[in-house]
Amino acid sequence: MKLVNPYTARRKQMVLEQIAARGVHDARVLDAMRKVAREEFVPAHLRDLAYADRPLPIGEGQTISQPYIVAAMTEALGLQGGENVLEIGTGSGYAAAVLSFIAREVHTIERIPALAQQARATLRRLGYDTVHVMECDGTVGWPGAAPYDAIVVTAEGPRVPPTLLAQLKPGGRLVMPLSESNLEQVLVRVTRSTGEGDKTEKLYPVRFVPLIGVEGWSPDERSSIDRTRAIGPICKAG
Repeated sequence: MKLVNPYTARRKQMVLEQIAARGVHDARVLDAMRKVAREEFVPAHLRDLAYADRPLPIGEGQTISQPYIVAAMTEALGLQGGENVLEIGTGSGYAAAVLSFIAREVHTIERIPALAQQARATLRRLGYDTVHVMECDGTVGWPGAAPYDAIVVTAEGPRVPPTLLAQLKPGGRLVMPLSESNLEQVLVRVTRSTGEGDKTEKLYPVRFVPLIGVEGWSPDERSSIDRTRAIGPICKAG
């Protein structure tokens, strides 16, 4: 007798009610969200909440983003299939898994070693062979696999890191949350110019943890951050 995955129906319902109903219509994104087993990327004691309409803690003061946010940010990248993508902020590895169903290769950077190691183990166990996890300061990207067709940053920065933009192909898109002067955050999409002047679009308000690194928040800007712990080592692939 074939065993039925109890989470399959909940995953389909999540895509229908939390994602498609809110305006995410890209068929590639919806299909990827249906395929990735979110319950595999959350702590065991939170599996019953894997398809809740909310972020969940994954340890080290970090969270796995709300499913809708993962889908909306993926759609904002405008992927057509076959791209080379860089993600800053691996976390659990869930968003990278979603990206891998559309992109050709996904390179993802996590500054917290424990999270990077856990995400790498999860992705390998589940067979996501086109996702490559690095441990380091994501604000300076990963030049070894550049240029990228798209870059997504899952932490809020004071500005778009220039080094990340430099690793983006002309015509490529970078999506990330930025701080506004009123202490709010807004998701922006920057399209790299093929001539002069990159195009920046404000998409919608969001709430993310701060982007830490040499091209992220400085000690003066976020004095409560322990940068000796926050900034990762030189990038190493795993």
